[in-house]
Amino acid sequence: MIFFDDALQTKSVLGILNTKITSHLLQATSPTLDFHEGPIGRLPILISGQTINDAATSRAGQAVSIAKSDWDAYETSWDFTTLPLLSPEHRGETLEDSYAALRTHWQSMTEEMQRLEEENNRIFIDAYGLQDELTPEVPLNEITLTCNPAYRYGVKNDVEANEARLRADTMAEFLSYAVGCMFGRYSLDEPGLILANQGERLEDYLARIPEPSFMPDADNVIPVLDENWFADDITERFRLFLRVTFGEAHFRENLRYIEDALGKDIRKYFTKDFYADHVKRYKKRPIYWMFSSPKGTFNALIYMHRYRGDTVSVLLNDYLREFISKLEGERGRLEKLSDDPSANQGQRTKALKDMAVIAKQIDELNEWERDVVFPLAQAKIEIDLDDGVKANYPKFGAALKKIPGLEAKDD
Repeated sequence: MIFFDDALQTKSVLGILNTKITSHLLQATSPTLDFHEGPIGRLPILISGQTINDAATSRAGQAVSIAKSDWDAYETSWDFTTLPLLSPEHRGETLEDSYAALRTHWQSMTEEMQRLEEENNRIFIDAYGLQDELTPEVPLNEITLTCNPAYRYGVKNDVEANEARLRADTMAEFLSYAVGCMFGRYSLDEPGLILANQGERLEDYLARIPEPSFMPDADNVIPVLDENWFADDITERFRLFLRVTFGEAHFRENLRYIEDALGKDIRKYFTKDFYADHVKRYKKRPIYWMFSSPKGTFNALIYMHRYRGDTVSVLLNDYLREFISKLEGERGRLEKLSDDPSANQGQRTKALKDMAVIAKQIDELNEWERDVVFPLAQAKIEIDLDDGVKANYPKFGAALKKIPGLEAKDD
């Protein structure tokens, strides 16, 4: 850390600290790469002449602005307001058009940052008389913006592979933002966080946004299942979100574009990948929690900021027990089919196999309900958001999906 009384001086020094000269000097004076106040304090800072000072200050300010814009485009930033893909300046008629416009914007940001860094290098290389030692060029993979795939994914992959990965990640971020809107954390009608305080309800959301274009989930429980067993299933809710954001006319085209980018259909992504991506995005401190049975037959998300003492009871009575009832109904249907003389042998054989699978699922869920979920519902556990995810998540034991490394020290 370096403290200054003068903001202009801060930017000038920031400019020189982010040049090849500083890297060159630190490698010589601190070969162990231990850049504490000693090596930094011994750097020969040269800011003489108004031209150098003005140029360094201007370029450092522009670079900071670009870096902040890049950082704030992702929902883990404290200053995140809305998804760039949905902002008016990038919004196209289809999702593909919008991504193309956003990708062009990201490319221009990356090129401008590269230009600023190279000009910054050039100014100080000339000032120090190191033209024979250093060159001002900065490789594209060293432009440290998240929107720059050459930096984000490394140089080992080719350009095409990097672009495919960037598109897939951007679509995953779109789905993550959609889930945020489902829970009321975000809104399509107002920028920034909406529900982000402990115990807030749908009523609090509607007090701020009386006529939302996309209504959040009413009870803070969103099932994540392999089929459309519930009206507020996460896949069906996302389909509605896509219709609201990009219209009915292009719905199928937009859905296909997302699935092509992800390499799988939406339901498979939500059931197999979404939570792992969410845990990674929030560095093992997820804000959405996945209630999950031992073998994953039943899964449902809740939003920790909307959690209340009766949330587990809602999950138990309105979803888990209802799901078990639905499975029992399906087992009964299959049993009739297996004995139906009008069905062919293949249909009857498949019905028997499916019955066996469902029977195991019902046993799994009944045991989970009895030993885990029902006791939790009775306990009406309270949480305190100030204690953080690390302290609150383990209170629910085997009810929540295990997060390897949750107990690790925070960075």
